[in-house]
Amino acid sequence: MTLVQLPVADGTIERYELSPAGIFPASTVAPLPRVAYAAVHVVADPLVDIDPWEHIAIDWDATLAYRRYLWGLGLGVAEAMDTAQRGMGLDWSRALELIRRSVMEARAFGGGARLACGAGTDHLPANPDLSVDDVVAAYEEQCSAVEGAGGRIILMASRALAACARTPDDYGTVYDRILSQVEQPVIIHWLGEMFDPALMGYWGREDHWQAMDVCLDVVHRHAENIDGIKISLLSAEKEIAMRRRLPKGVRMYTGDDFNYAELIAGDDEGYSDALLGIFDAIAPAASAALQALGEGDLERYHGYLAPTVALSRHIFRTPTRFYKTGVVFMSYLNGHQSHFTMLGGQQSARSALHLAELFRLADRAGLLLDPELAARRMTVVMQLHGVGA
Repeated sequence: MTLVQLPVADGTIERYELSPAGIFPASTVAPLPRVAYAAVHVVADPLVDIDPWEHIAIDWDATLAYRRYLWGLGLGVAEAMDTAQRGMGLDWSRALELIRRSVMEARAFGGGARLACGAGTDHLPANPDLSVDDVVAAYEEQCSAVEGAGGRIILMASRALAACARTPDDYGTVYDRILSQVEQPVIIHWLGEMFDPALMGYWGREDHWQAMDVCLDVVHRHAENIDGIKISLLSAEKEIAMRRRLPKGVRMYTGDDFNYAELIAGDDEGYSDALLGIFDAIAPAASAALQALGEGDLERYHGYLAPTVALSRHIFRTPTRFYKTGVVFMSYLNGHQSHFTMLGGQQSARSALHLAELFRLADRAGLLLDPELAARRMTVVMQLHGVGA
C-alpha cells in the first residue's frame, strides 16, 4: 500500500492511497491512424547560477531525451511552442537553438520521428506603432531560420500582429505574404486568448465565428501551402464547424485540450488530427488509444482516453496559460526529469491544492507509471508546502 499526504480544500490533510499503474502498450509498430503531435515542454537546468525570473538555463540532455521518448511512442513532436514556454520564458534565440537540436535528434532517431517547429514574431516587441511590414519581416526571419535548420513550420500566432493590426485585411496581407514563400506546407496555429491574453481579437475580430471567416479566407487562398490548421479555442462546436469548411487536403489539428477524445475519433463527416499540449502529459495513454483506434476498437480507444479528460481539464483550468506547470509536474512525477523547476520560476504558478488534485486525477487515469517514485516525489513537493513537514 502506497500512501501520500495530500491537502484538501477544507484545510484538512488526507492519507491518499495510490492505485496500481496503468498498463499501456510500450511502443507502436503500425502507423497511427491520425497525425498526432505532442506540443512538448523543455526541461530547465536548476543548477546553473542565474536569476530565474530574468534568465533561463535548459537541461539539453533531459529535454532531448523526452523527445526521443515521445517518438518511441509513435507521437510527433511540435517543437518550441507555447508548451515549451515560448514567449513565456523561452525567447527566440533559445527557441532556435532548441529547434536546431531537435532537428538533429530527429534525424538521428530515424524515419519515424515526426517534427514540426514553431515560427513566429516573438523577437519583435508587441507595439501598436509597428507596421504590417515589420510583422512580415519578423515572420520571414523566423520562417527562414526554421527552414534553414531543416524544420517544417508551424506558423504561430503573432502578438505583434495582434497589437498593430487595424483591420482583418492586415491579417490577410501578412499571411498572404508569408504563405506565398514557404518551401513546404505549414501548419497555421490559431491560439485563443484563453491561452495567451495578448492574442485577443486575432484575425481582426473578437467574435470567434467572425474571426473564423477571416482565417478560412486565408486558408482557401493558400491551400496548397497549408498542411493544416491547429485551433486552440477550447470549443468542440467551433472546431467541428471550421473542420467542415476546410479545403480538401487541409487537416484540422485539434488544439482542444478539453474535448480531444471526441474530436480525434470524429464523426461521419470527418475527424481531427492532433497537436496538443496534453499529449505531453498523457503520452502513453494517447499512443495506446490511437493504436486501438487504428485497429477499429473504439471501446478501447475511449477506455484509454476517457480517464485522461478530467486530468486535462484540471491542468488547463483557468487561468489556462498556466497549464505548463501541470505538464512539467507530470514529467517530474514520472521520472523524466529529476526536479520540478521551470523556466521563469513558473513551477510556482499553481497552488499546492491544484497539484494535489492533479496527482489524484493522474493516479485515477493510471498515468503515474511508477507509483512509488511518484509518491516519493509528491511527498517532497508537499513538504515544501508545509504538508507533513
